[in-house]
Amino acid sequence: MSDFLLPDLGEGLTEATIVAWHVKVGDEVTRNQALAEVETAKALVELPSPRAGRITALHAEEGQTLDVGSPLVGIAEVESAPEPGAGGNAADEPAGGSAADGSADGPAVDGAVTSGSETEEPAAVPVGVGASVDGSYEATASAEPAARPQRQQVLVGYGPVLPGTGRPRRRPRAFATTPYERPSRQAGEGPTPRAMPPVRRRARDLGVDLRSVHGSGPGGRILRADVEARAQGLPGSVTRASGSHTIPVTGLRKQTAQAMSASAFTAPHASVHVTIDVTDTLELLGRGSRESGRTSFLASVCRAILPAAARTPAANARYDAEAGQIEMFDQVRLGIAVATDRGLLVATLPEIDADGHQGPSGPALTAAIAETAQKARDGALTPAEVTGSTLTVTNVGVFGVDGGTPILNPGQSTILAIGALRRQPWEHRGEIALRTVVTLTLSFDHRVLDGAEASAFLMDIAETLADPATLLVR
Repeated sequence: MSDFLLPDLGEGLTEATIVAWHVKVGDEVTRNQALAEVETAKALVELPSPRAGRITALHAEEGQTLDVGSPLVGIAEVESAPEPGAGGNAADEPAGGSAADGSADGPAVDGAVTSGSETEEPAAVPVGVGASVDGSYEATASAEPAARPQRQQVLVGYGPVLPGTGRPRRRPRAFATTPYERPSRQAGEGPTPRAMPPVRRRARDLGVDLRSVHGSGPGGRILRADVEARAQGLPGSVTRASGSHTIPVTGLRKQTAQAMSASAFTAPHASVHVTIDVTDTLELLGRGSRESGRTSFLASVCRAILPAAARTPAANARYDAEAGQIEMFDQVRLGIAVATDRGLLVATLPEIDADGHQGPSGPALTAAIAETAQKARDGALTPAEVTGSTLTVTNVGVFGVDGGTPILNPGQSTILAIGALRRQPWEHRGEIALRTVVTLTLSFDHRVLDGAEASAFLMDIAETLADPATLLVR
């Protein structure tokens, strides 16, 4: 028997939170069978079993956070696995007596036939080696084969690399027929509700059984508001109208807190902002929706950024403090800030085929933004999809505010905030008219850009958005 340790999940992650167990003590598992779903600071992933065997211990509870390298589960070989709670003696013997004393026929174990004192066993079969991200899983077989076959390393939560593609096959997730419940782990036990650790903690504080709560989040996930609404309807329930309570900072929120603190106190932030009239552009977008497909205003902002960054290269760069130099990125990889029930993350937009020299079309970019944002809310982004951006856009206008001063995403030199679209009196062609205006705010690393460069970059974007003749919409 040996313990399977929480593996290194890559990207510098040092811990993970157990969201849901897929096994229980006493279960027999096969190699690569999903043991648990865990939340890292980057995504939700399923941990596969490194080998076949019987589960002898679960070393953490749902909602508990473990450091990389901590024991996760105990797994014993089926031939020698003790029953849960047994001492490994009488419980391991066949019902008819021990094969060693020849008093009765013993059962077949992995093809070995025992009859009296004679035993025929098949050739030793090595226990498989499960590979983690860094290939750190250990083999527990007592005998090595004559020639170990070359095994393909498999990323946690993924299958082997598909032939001819160089990309892994993602392990599909299994959900129950109702969107907010997971399958029962054992007979007679209710489904495990989908909720993140802070929400589970809040439910315990309020005495709410999560199985009685209907989740309103993406995919039926239970949110904090769902728990508090349920608590209001419980007889004798107590909600904290005064005083205080604590929420553990784990997973994505912990990673965001650390990243924002590091960015705010290492990069000298500065910001510039401008308010522009986008009435004509919005009218053009409306006509484009009827003629050739919908283009969102956010997609239009992203399209305006691409040529502006080419004209101000420092806007697409980072300051390397260790080397004392500025790294200029050759390609703009846009990141979109997405608010999820797990916290805020920056999702990298996929590369989209350019339409001539104008970059991706408006409808194609609109669809890519919507799909990426939904994957972020569902916790389905891969680590590469949350670490590859070089310039970030955050649309705070969706929350009804006119603007804000965003903090830089670590490793970037600029971030653009889009405020709410407002219909208000505005000077137009020498007269006052009702026009739709928006405020754009650019935060920048003053070690990389000075005020003139940052202002030029922002005004380049603003002039493109204000003049529909320069915004080619397809």
